[in-house]
Amino acid sequence: MHARPLFQTIASAFDYFLFDQYGVLHNGRTPYPGAAQALARLKQRGARIVILSNSGRSGAYNAERMATLGIARELYDDFVTSGDVAAAMLRNSEVPVPLTRATRCLVIGSSPDDGFARELGMSDTDDGAAADLVIITGSQSPRIAMNAYADRLRPAAERQVACLCSNPDQLMLVGDATYPGAGEIADLYERLGGTVVRIGKPFPAIYTEAAQRLSAPRPADILCVGDSVEHDVAGAHRFGAFAALVRTGILADLSEQELAKECAACGHVPDFIVSGLDA
Repeated sequence: MHARPLFQTIASAFDYFLFDQYGVLHNGRTPYPGAAQALARLKQRGARIVILSNSGRSGAYNAERMATLGIARELYDDFVTSGDVAAAMLRNSEVPVPLTRATRCLVIGSSPDDGFARELGMSDTDDGAAADLVIITGSQSPRIAMNAYADRLRPAAERQVACLCSNPDQLMLVGDATYPGAGEIADLYERLGGTVVRIGKPFPAIYTEAAQRLSAPRPADILCVGDSVEHDVAGAHRFGAFAALVRTGILADLSEQELAKECAACGHVPDFIVSGLDA
């Protein structure tokens, strides 16, 4: 594990970057110190930057939202989310569910109505007993308790209704606090007897899509910058890229010993560790 406090020193060796958003660029409410400036410096020297996020919403939606937080669209080249990849898989029939109004989709999202099903031509339902497909795009914890999610999902899980989780994050960062994320709800669906297909980091499809948009010659030319060993570091290494762990997100409060245990549990050690993007 190589601790290098200056992000710009590390970044100078790369021309292609995949940045996580939550926990790296912002905390869901405000940007982290130096985040926008770090992106601007990279763009000024001609680097290619794609934001890569385990968000169930589209890249376009997330880009607009991030702009309201002070991270402008011109600071990066593209925005790829697990929601984009999930929608593409459904449109390409990689999941055997017809995209028609007759298909009733139970969406578990970060807002009461995220429009995911309707954008794909399906109908919404709140009834797990009537659902033909379950899509988990986000979490409304702590407003909705896990036992309430269990009550809602159990009828679908018991009928073995197909489930896509387009946001595998176990934890959700809101300000300085963490809550159960969409990945935890997907685990709950499995415990209830259902089967889940997970899309996003650390799985390869989202990295393949992002690398194509970067136009990187090879994965080893890419530096992935994230705040999670389980998702960002593991995903980067499985894809063949380098990984920089930023200590501003979900692991910010871990001691060095606790971080070492986290890396051992995940089986991946970041190539670089930085305290933030402001140096």
